[in-house]
Amino acid sequence: MKKTALTILLTMAASVLMHAQSAYDAWLFSENNYEGTARSVAMGNAFTALGGDLGAVTINPAGSAVAPYSQLTITPSLTFSANTSVGVPYEGSSDPYFQRTFKSRMTRAGIPNVGFTFNFDTGRKSGLKRITAGFVMNRTNSWCEDIYANGINSNTSFLAATAAEMSGQGITTDMLLDADAYRNPDLYWKDIVAYRSGMVSGITSHPDAYIGATETLTSEDPLEVAQEGQVDQTYGRSITGSKYEYLFNAGANISDFLYIGINLGINSLSYDYARYFKEKAVDPEDFKNSFTGQDGLVHDTFFSRAIYRYEYSTTGSGVFGKLGIIVTPAKGLRFGAAIQTPTSNEIKEKRRESAVTEFTDNSFNGEENSPVAEFQYKFNSPFRANFGVAYTFGKMAILSVDYEVADYGSMRFKYDRHEMTEDDIEYFEGLNEEIENSYGTAHYLRVGAEVRPVSTIAVRAGYNLSTSAQTATYDGTEFIPLDRTYGHNISFGLGYNSKKSFFADIACRYTFATDEYILPYSDYRINDGFYSPEILSRHSDWKVLLTLGWRF
Repeated sequence: MKKTALTILLTMAASVLMHAQSAYDAWLFSENNYEGTARSVAMGNAFTALGGDLGAVTINPAGSAVAPYSQLTITPSLTFSANTSVGVPYEGSSDPYFQRTFKSRMTRAGIPNVGFTFNFDTGRKSGLKRITAGFVMNRTNSWCEDIYANGINSNTSFLAATAAEMSGQGITTDMLLDADAYRNPDLYWKDIVAYRSGMVSGITSHPDAYIGATETLTSEDPLEVAQEGQVDQTYGRSITGSKYEYLFNAGANISDFLYIGINLGINSLSYDYARYFKEKAVDPEDFKNSFTGQDGLVHDTFFSRAIYRYEYSTTGSGVFGKLGIIVTPAKGLRFGAAIQTPTSNEIKEKRRESAVTEFTDNSFNGEENSPVAEFQYKFNSPFRANFGVAYTFGKMAILSVDYEVADYGSMRFKYDRHEMTEDDIEYFEGLNEEIENSYGTAHYLRVGAEVRPVSTIAVRAGYNLSTSAQTATYDGTEFIPLDRTYGHNISFGLGYNSKKSFFADIACRYTFATDEYILPYSDYRINDGFYSPEILSRHSDWKVLLTLGWRF
């Protein structure tokens, strides 16, 4: 049965020249999944009311004012990502197309935290006792994913689905071969590379009809095509990248009762996405193709294999401000709150598509690479608010709870009416409407604890729970409500404090598996009783962080 929740129809991601932005992009680049220091991660980043740790400055800037000392930290990390992929049986069947189960792994190193703060003692016993200033870099999100799926399909193919999508749309072969085809807003680049590489061909008797290299023309009137053999299909996808905050922080300690802080922040984003779909004939003689050669004669050859690739990379930056407070109304009890302004982001994208098709007669092989499309746009990430409460049991233990809220429905793409055409304005207004209808408020709960069995050793644990920001999906005609999904992770770690200035912390965080349903190409044979493949991908990861720090 076809799923709607958490499903990505990859054909919808095909780029056209004029617009590449999407509501999904706005959410993807706005979402935070805090990392920071090993101590903050080990305690679930539940630091809104605690402070004292440079990883927590991202969450509440007042945290820098809590520590009565200056400090310097650096945190290297390793991410271990695991994906399991398997086909999903279509309705009325128990046998999926991607029959085999594959496990793929990816490991990446990084530095989620570097920072320092200087603490200045005013010498007062009350009032403004200390001032803190510093610079902190913390990672707020990262992507590390590798997916691979494979299986045999005797009913549908990627090439045939592409041909079906192109047919009856008024697309002629002259349009696809035109020197300015990649500038034509009515053409998808996937269609251009598919035709020029030989994945699909035109049908002479039907000017706007196309046939895949995996299909046979069985009737011209009425027009009928069929797949008469098996194809070995492979789907692959990799995603890497990270998002950082560079924070210029200032804080103040007032009477050891009120701590206030402010961040002037810069976001930095790097995101790389690549996918491919490969088809290989199990028996090439099942896929006969006829082409007119340079000699003007019709030659028969047989389809061997084809591969389509889509590559996308993004860099970006944004600016924002954040204000926070921590109060200590009673011994051991602490409350904290912080608000962050919407982030004004500027994004640059690059996209490219390519295709290669091979036949048993190499003279008919084809290859096509699109130009690199470059886009630049602006959007505002949502307002955020953090609230926290913590209790410290002397020097023996800490318990802390955080709540964070972000309204993703308020994300907006920004545009200048004086520099855009009416079509451009209509597009961006439609995009903002889609955001408003597809995304809502996301809620985040973070819990952390620390126990010190001896003065130099700390044992820590944490838990995170979050709701999905996506409330509906748009199918081109209407918004379909989605069930709210949840994500959660657990963390734990150890800390060591020397009797001098050095300290070290280690943390592990496990993100529980989440499911994603992937449709590599569209359903085009439903009337014949056949669905296209659907892949269930299950992703989880481990992160290991080590913080080395000095207090002075």
